[in-house]
Amino acid sequence: MAKDIEVGGQGEFHAKDYHDPPPAPLIDAEELTKWSFYRAIIAEFIATLLFLYITVLTVIGYKSQTDANHGGDGCGGVGILGIAWAFGGMIFVLVYCTAGGHINPAVTFGLFLARKVSLVRAVMYMVAQCLGAICGCGLVKAFQKSYYTRYGGGANELADGYSTGTGLGAEIIGTFVLVYTVFSATDPKRNARDSHVPVLAPLPIGFAVFMVHLATIPVTGTGINPARSLGAAVIYNKDKAWDDQWIFWVGPFIGAAIAAFYHQFILRASASKALGSFKSSSNI
Repeated sequence: MAKDIEVGGQGEFHAKDYHDPPPAPLIDAEELTKWSFYRAIIAEFIATLLFLYITVLTVIGYKSQTDANHGGDGCGGVGILGIAWAFGGMIFVLVYCTAGGHINPAVTFGLFLARKVSLVRAVMYMVAQCLGAICGCGLVKAFQKSYYTRYGGGANELADGYSTGTGLGAEIIGTFVLVYTVFSATDPKRNARDSHVPVLAPLPIGFAVFMVHLATIPVTGTGINPARSLGAAVIYNKDKAWDDQWIFWVGPFIGAAIAAFYHQFILRASASKALGSFKSSSNI
């Protein structure tokens, strides 16, 4: 029997054919025997490699084009807007190509907290993402070593003039925006309710990455992805990148945890339960 449920002020949802998927087991040893598990890990590795290769090249290319001391014209290049488009656009492309790849340990962590993936899968995804990021940055350095070293290797660092608290806050809020968007764009309840609207999930996720980069590139260079920050730090290997590295792990993981809690327990659980209690009491 159909019921009308309103969640988070997002309109009515007709739940006639909707069923919440069961939570993923904490440890699922059976996953280790399936080819689909290893295929997904390979996809995370390749996607993160491509993500870092294209985006770091964009950053270095912009800096070289604007460096008047080394042949640049001082005002050319794609600018911050172009860099943000590179990051957001690549996430859109890669999430679409991988049919829902994470490409980010913070996203994986948030989905693990929400019981969307098992602990085994989450750990293996994070390992694959970090290795892919290191290899992607390694390719950039191999092809353009002099430019890579001269222009900072695309490494995330806290910009001069900003406090550690400001940088950490930027990473927390930026990652919250991203992971909250991931939850919303892939919510099966919303997909069932809006099945008549052909919304492509990778599109809002890519736009979230784009918008966050516009806001936080001047502060931290925008991490919101621990694998992206680690890969660049490993290959660039300078003290400043390593000194600030903790910001790009702690901030994104806190932001992802808050987003998971907000979506799962405020929007999806508490709100619907409260509304159900209200309807029940009104019918007495």
